[in-house]
Amino acid sequence: MQAGWSAASAALQGTNSMTAASATASAARPAAASTPFAELITDAAAQVNALEGQARTAISGLMTGAGVDVHQATIAAEKAEMAFELALSVRNKAVQAYQQVMGMQF
Repeated sequence: MQAGWSAASAALQGTNSMTAASATASAARPAAASTPFAELITDAAAQVNALEGQARTAISGLMTGAGVDVHQATIAAEKAEMAFELALSVRNKAVQAYQQVMGMQF
């Protein structure tokens, strides 16, 4: 039992030193480097849209015989689908958090 506590203590000390190092690194960054949340969401939506456009182009090239490989079209479609699913999950979590905050009584 004592060995378990020693290992846990050592792991905790390692975590604390990593946290201190990351705090020092974040303190070294300039304050102007922070990006507003709305801009992050807008950029993410633009990236999802770009991936969808690439998938659409790849699939259309595959269908017209423009020299697009089946694997390239499939990978582009999967990337677009995964990006959309991630964006949808983030949106659902944000809506859920908003509803939870609005349901709080002060």
